[in-house]
Amino acid sequence: GSPRRRCGSTGGVTGQTDLAAMLASLTVSRRPDPYTFVVGDWPTLAPGAAASLTEPEGTTLVVTVEAAEAAGAPVGFRAAWLTVDVHSALDAVGLTAALSGALAATGIACNVLAGYHHDHLLVPWERADAAVAAIAALRSGNRSAPVL
Repeated sequence: GSPRRRCGSTGGVTGQTDLAAMLASLTVSRRPDPYTFVVGDWPTLAPGAAASLTEPEGTTLVVTVEAAEAAGAPVGFRAAWLTVDVHSALDAVGLTAALSGALAATGIACNVLAGYHHDHLLVPWERADAAVAAIAALRSGNRSAPVL
């Protein structure tokens, strides 16, 4: 069968499900600004948040460090935002595990956000170049990338 499959209910948008094909074409794009996670009621930040998630403990917003500081919100974890450029299907198996495994093998923390078209990785700002290199090693087939 075809490695592409319909998923979701948006009128036939497809995504890749074949892990080998996804890894072979794997690239990431990096947003230029650092991001942080802000928890709580921040009405001035919510409209411009790049992502939000509501949990029983409260709402988490992912915003630029600049926006958080301007609003007086605490800034802890400073993250580089990497977008996985392959369009993976929501029901694809193994991509998140491959990405997080490659980053874990190099000692890089990874927070994953899934969008309909792409996965997004928030990694420590100061380790962004090493994260991109670890992901590039996945593309080239080197599953045991060295610690960078």
